[in-house]
Amino acid sequence: MVTRTDATPAAGRNGRWSHRLAVLTAAATLVLIFVGGLVTNTGSALAVPDWPTTFGYNMFLYPWSKMVGGIFYEHSHRLIGSTVGMLTVALALSLWLGDSRRLVRRLGLVALVGVIIQGILGGLRVVLLNHSMAIFHACLAQAFFTLLVSLGVMTSRFWEHAVEAPRPANAMRLRAVALTATTLVYLQIVFGAVLTHTGSGLEAHLLFAMLVTGSIGVLVTRVLTADTRVAQLRRPALLLGMLVVAQLSLGVGVYLWRFTSMNEAMLPALGLALQATHRIAGTAVLGTVTLLALRIVRLAAVAGVSSAPWTAARRVAKPLTADRGGEVLA
Repeated sequence: MVTRTDATPAAGRNGRWSHRLAVLTAAATLVLIFVGGLVTNTGSALAVPDWPTTFGYNMFLYPWSKMVGGIFYEHSHRLIGSTVGMLTVALALSLWLGDSRRLVRRLGLVALVGVIIQGILGGLRVVLLNHSMAIFHACLAQAFFTLLVSLGVMTSRFWEHAVEAPRPANAMRLRAVALTATTLVYLQIVFGAVLTHTGSGLEAHLLFAMLVTGSIGVLVTRVLTADTRVAQLRRPALLLGMLVVAQLSLGVGVYLWRFTSMNEAMLPALGLALQATHRIAGTAVLGTVTLLALRIVRLAAVAGVSSAPWTAARRVAKPLTADRGGEVLA
């Protein structure tokens, strides 16, 4: 007898649309984070002094001809943020109406609440001139992106058909390594946000860069050398390895730009490009390691390994039999 759990997605057209919406919202959020980085690195955070209006205009009616200089970056950030907000509303509705899993529906609501809080934080950063809010705003953006990636994975065909996939060897250890690597990547991004906005915490950022590199190196090696080759794990593992190598190279470039005298020989545009690319590459690392970790968690769960709380996979009890004739009652 097949028992549906909160970890098993509801099949059908609604599930496919929810998955597409999750992927689209995550992609839009990636663009939003990139533009937000440009706002920070160009010093344009306060180019528009009012909120939720833009120089007294309705935000959506502000003339394009006036979007020059820092106003272009800041106002574009607001418009893209509004787009992400509307997509998140659609995603939450799609999950609530079309997905039978309580956990996934609640995560959709968490995403909705998160994007509302994120928008308010961004506005208060401008109105109150509170610099510490910028750090929290940046960290919440990365957490929100991680949640969207998670929803994309949990509404995917892979999640639904994981029972048909080969099981990874040493699933419990692999899961622990994956979750550890994901946590370290997020903490590294937090230290990066502190360094970006305050100029302090370089030592912690460098230390966590080494920890992240080591943990992801172990994770990628174990996935690629496992006795059981799982294509759904190998592909993101390879991408993750390449992203980390690229991110380390970009990090060296940003270090030379910000903390050495070599920036005098670099064009300002190069410094801006290095910082913006470094930030978005870090977000891509976080999204990829999250995807890989959740796939490992899912495969471990269907393989009979005790699952993490958010998979909500329940153990199926053996059918009960009656005393007379061994009749199955379940």
